[in-house]
Amino acid sequence: QVQLVESGGGMVQAGGSLRLSCAASGRTFTMNAMGWFRQAPGKEREFVSFMTWNGDTTYYKDSVKGRFTISRDSAKNTVYLEMNSLKPEDTAVYYCAASFRYYTYLSDYATARAYDYWGQGTQVTVSS
Repeated sequence: QVQLVESGGGMVQAGGSLRLSCAASGRTFTMNAMGWFRQAPGKEREFVSFMTWNGDTTYYKDSVKGRFTISRDSAKNTVYLEMNSLKPEDTAVYYCAASFRYYTYLSDYATARAYDYWGQGTQVTVSS
């Protein structure tokens, strides 16, 4: 069993920054990737970014490329999402997720079905 706890959400003005954290605990030693997803009111959950746990690969949704950066501290079993130049359309509940699955095509980690465990979510609100 794995537990994921997100933190760092909040309210900022457009153009501002936030840093989300997701701490994993439990049986994490075979984790293959961690990702961030978000869900805005009335919309489906969407992929934002993932990182393979060995750090070799990162992947981003097109609309956040150049603004968001995913990183990890493997010693702390923590993944981060640095969000800069935030826009009102970034407003959503952000979820981190952990995958213990192996995929030949790494792009498969950009789908929610690839993940086995989810955090409780943290609200990000960007005002115009």
